[in-house]
Amino acid sequence: MQYTLSGLHLTEQFESCRLKAYPDSKGVWTCGWGHTSGVTPTTTCTQQQADAWLMEDVQVAVRAVNAYVKVTLTQDEFNALTDFCFNAGCHAFFCSTMLTLLNQGNYSAAAAQFIRWDKCGGVELAGLLRRRQAEMQEFMGHG
Repeated sequence: MQYTLSGLHLTEQFESCRLKAYPDSKGVWTCGWGHTSGVTPTTTCTQQQADAWLMEDVQVAVRAVNAYVKVTLTQDEFNALTDFCFNAGCHAFFCSTMLTLLNQGNYSAAAAQFIRWDKCGGVELAGLLRRRQAEMQEFMGHG
């Protein structure tokens, strides 16, 4: 499956685009639309580069969801999981109870797992909770 424009809007809704590097909530240097690979405190980019990085980073998440999920997904479910992978990381998704439940065919229990991922460094963040709620709504076809 591929990420649709609806999914991309979900990602852009929660990722601000900054053209100068900044430390994210975990202290990881970030630039563009949540891009972290190779970013240092002095990294800058153009809007065009930020958009290109977003497409590259989204494709990493797309490949992970396609590889790890063994059950049939709707487009909304796929979009929600791709945004989750983009934000939380593909390894986190691979090791998650969410994926285990999903691959067992328990879609509703998997959907309920989104809101468990609202913390950064053990601290609940309102922005992450809003994102997880939006992902859960998208997953359930209410996005």
